[in-house]
Amino acid sequence: MPDSPVLAVLGELVVDLLPVAGADAGPEGTAPHYVARPGGNALNVAVAAGRLGAPVRLMARLGTGPLAANLRRHAELSGVDPAGFVEAAEPVSLAVVGLAPDGSADYGFHVLGAADWQWTDEELDRVLPARTGIVHVGSISSWTAPGADAIARLVARLRGDGGTLVSVDPNIRPMLADGPVGETLGNNRPVVHARLDRLIAQADVVKVSAEDLGWLDGPADLDEAATSWAMRGPALVLLTDGGAALRIARPGRPLLHRETPRVAVVDTVGAGDSLAAGLLTGLLDAGVTTRAALEQLPDEQLLALVDDAALVAALNCTRVGADPPTRAELEAARPAR
Repeated sequence: MPDSPVLAVLGELVVDLLPVAGADAGPEGTAPHYVARPGGNALNVAVAAGRLGAPVRLMARLGTGPLAANLRRHAELSGVDPAGFVEAAEPVSLAVVGLAPDGSADYGFHVLGAADWQWTDEELDRVLPARTGIVHVGSISSWTAPGADAIARLVARLRGDGGTLVSVDPNIRPMLADGPVGETLGNNRPVVHARLDRLIAQADVVKVSAEDLGWLDGPADLDEAATSWAMRGPALVLLTDGGAALRIARPGRPLLHRETPRVAVVDTVGAGDSLAAGLLTGLLDAGVTTRAALEQLPDEQLLALVDDAALVAALNCTRVGADPPTRAELEAARPAR
């Protein structure tokens, strides 16, 4: 319905250049073949939510170059509202992936001066849906200047108004958050930590991976870490650990564990993004668009939503790349879980 609350997903667009296994690289072996796949945390979350039937708007700065049209089309084909796109003069972000003989990956990022990090307050105000039920932020754009400051101000304002649920996913990319490449973006560990701290303090929902926790806080007992993060401000923390059980933490309540579905995994690209989309779509469907409503949500209902979200992620892992299921595919898979 036109006046229904909308899931607004705010973040970056990234084109992943993946090598084509077995393709001819030319007589000298210097011309490898690549396929360009639409990616990025925000795009993946928005596409997954759109396929699940959620009213979703992707708030993203669409950079220049011939691949920009592919990113827009990928979102539109999944039912994502394109009114959140800002036409930007800066280039689209690229990630070039190299695969070693053992299958391990090496990444080359081409993101300096990219469109994704240049948000202004005026741009965000212009593309924010009039009825935003849930806003989801995270990943590189949420901790990279100068746009990270504008995103933090928007989150603080929405949290202060009290009418929108705020979701955060740190989604750390170590090479861009620290070290020589991170430094070109003005990022290092203390800076990224500080920017995420302010977002997490304003968040209602936090989805975080064990890998993110390890980078941010160092080695820790995951049960204790989930409980600790729930005391930092969020009303709900969902901690993922690969295919292991999910940890669900709420302030003042016992920590919950939930097993994930067993599937034949093709790859895990986009799994965390699909999980977040499944959870947020479920909350939106249930009318949980304020912190008060989330705090009043019974554990039994929350666990049902988490189970669906985990199934969305599992189905995504049965296919190549970030390729989340439709609502019909989710419903068809429920009896088998």
